[in-house]
Amino acid sequence: MKFETPALPYNNKALEPIISEKTIEFHWGKHVNAYLTNLNKLIPETPFENASLDEIVKKSEGGIFNNGAQVWNHLFYFNSFSEKRGTTPSKELTDAIREAFGDLDSFKKEFESQAVGVFGSGWMWLVKDKQGKLSLIKASNAENPIRKDFMPIFVADVWEHAYYLDYQNRRPDHLSALWNIVDWGIISERYRNYKTVELKKS
Repeated sequence: MKFETPALPYNNKALEPIISEKTIEFHWGKHVNAYLTNLNKLIPETPFENASLDEIVKKSEGGIFNNGAQVWNHLFYFNSFSEKRGTTPSKELTDAIREAFGDLDSFKKEFESQAVGVFGSGWMWLVKDKQGKLSLIKASNAENPIRKDFMPIFVADVWEHAYYLDYQNRRPDHLSALWNIVDWGIISERYRNYKTVELKKS
């Protein structure tokens, strides 16, 4: 059995002009599909042949981890957005953001500042711990905070392929624009009732 490529919950033009149709086609259609193809080639006849994507990210190493985690990270990233505009965090999440960062604007500024500072390729994660406290984690390459028992709430992809077609080398512009397409209903639900990324097999 192989992992299936899932469909996005919106069409390729839905996030324009923040993320262009062309970027979706390359980033989702080519990059993510390549990671998934590689993962399906690597796992047969290994202890991870019948493992869930979550188990692969938590327990594997080397090529299996790199490709599995990149699939996990990208699924989480792309499913943080929607064509909706103007959504807001729930009261529960707003209270947690205030406790950790002061207010929503302060959180956004801190998130962007740290994400701009990720050296090379990687991810900027908003996570909660088992007590519900929020914090930020910088991660290089394919790293994922579930390996350290944190629960991801939101992530920004700061690999250059995530933004270069639309923003060239202007990572800060890309990051500040993302808030326009973040679906805070999705993020709030993750905070209230965290569920890991799942991927079907066929």
